[in-house]
Amino acid sequence: MKFDLILENGNVIDDNGEIYKNKSIYIKEGKIIKIEKYSKDDEFEAEKIIDCTNKFISPGLVNLHVHSAMNIFKGIAEDVDEDTWFNEEIWPYESNMTPDDVYVGALASIHEMINNGVTAFADHYMEGEKIAKAIIETGIKGDVALTIFGMLDNFEEELNKVGNIIRDRKNENPRLKLRFGPHAPYTCPGDTLKMIIDRAKELDTGVHIHLSETERQVLKSIENSKKTPFEVMNDAGGFEVPCIVAHGLWMKKEDEKFLNQNTFIAACPKTYMKLSSGYGTLWDDFQNKPLAVGTDGAASSNTLDPIEQLRLYALIGKIQKNDAEDFKLKDMWKMLMRGHYALDFNSGKIEKGYSADLLVWNLNKINTLPLYNPLASIIYSSNSSNITYNIVNGKILKDNGKVDFPDIDIKEKLVKTSEDILKRSKGKTKLIY
Repeated sequence: MKFDLILENGNVIDDNGEIYKNKSIYIKEGKIIKIEKYSKDDEFEAEKIIDCTNKFISPGLVNLHVHSAMNIFKGIAEDVDEDTWFNEEIWPYESNMTPDDVYVGALASIHEMINNGVTAFADHYMEGEKIAKAIIETGIKGDVALTIFGMLDNFEEELNKVGNIIRDRKNENPRLKLRFGPHAPYTCPGDTLKMIIDRAKELDTGVHIHLSETERQVLKSIENSKKTPFEVMNDAGGFEVPCIVAHGLWMKKEDEKFLNQNTFIAACPKTYMKLSSGYGTLWDDFQNKPLAVGTDGAASSNTLDPIEQLRLYALIGKIQKNDAEDFKLKDMWKMLMRGHYALDFNSGKIEKGYSADLLVWNLNKINTLPLYNPLASIIYSSNSSNITYNIVNGKILKDNGKVDFPDIDIKEKLVKTSEDILKRSKGKTKLIY
């Protein structure tokens, strides 16, 4: 058999953080065909063979919560409190966005994510079809939640529009998934949240929603309905479908009973630090929560790097709990890998039959040497320069340290879009955070 790609003689890090030395991975038609112990006498044909001697091969990274289009707002609202960030800066600027702005922001974010080792991401934003276009064009995998606000006058029209898009494009591309994106319980009041979830059930898809993002949101929800945001979501049937919870930073202990095998929580600690959202409860009993890693949008976290977010999560946990022995490396690695199960792209494991969504790491650099503990080198010391190859469905998206999108001048588009944003200035928004 002639293979499409062979990763030869690398050290494999599996989804549990276990390391297997001197393995070769054989890939054809986007799938892992076999993994074998390397022998210098092996003779296999392939379109391309990558020598991974003294390098490490791992599953790719998943960014389980991002607003990719918001790359165009990176740095536009700094050193302001949470209310100001939303109500006086981001939402007014967003109200004047165009579909092309979304597309450019998505392209820039995807480029950055590929460079940082992301092979799949879960997005939540308006004009989701523009994000889907960027996904299809660039080779990455993406799960796009098309955002809906229940408190807008044209809610039912928007619900029907989103439902039709999901129905018509559901099986369009194996690298693209679509789901409903109710923004949050406080922006989907009354029956609107249930209406969205009922439509998700009809179309056999999931939801992606912001829950308990701030302490004030939780207190306000209890004041208004005597229920936490998680309880509101549960009453609407939200945990009966595949569900990505963005943040859950201030979830209550009693909310944990709603967590099931279809629900995953995307932790984005850099945003919580940047906007001073507080420690919250995400670090409490973390091993029994379905936590994965997100970056949130670049407007609040400035970078789209899951390793950086994981590093911050671990360090916050250690100091918050005053326990240097907690938040161990293998537990953190499993949290990093958990996003694969949330998106269900048949990835995340280096086993026969799984999608070849893989990274090749060069840890033989000053910033990651000496290699006493490869997991520590990746989680606490690495950066994007240590990722030599990013492979999705057996296709190389980052090749020998370089990400290249043919015929797309992202930097030029990004600069022009940012100039246009400032020219248009802020618009009016009905949203109040």
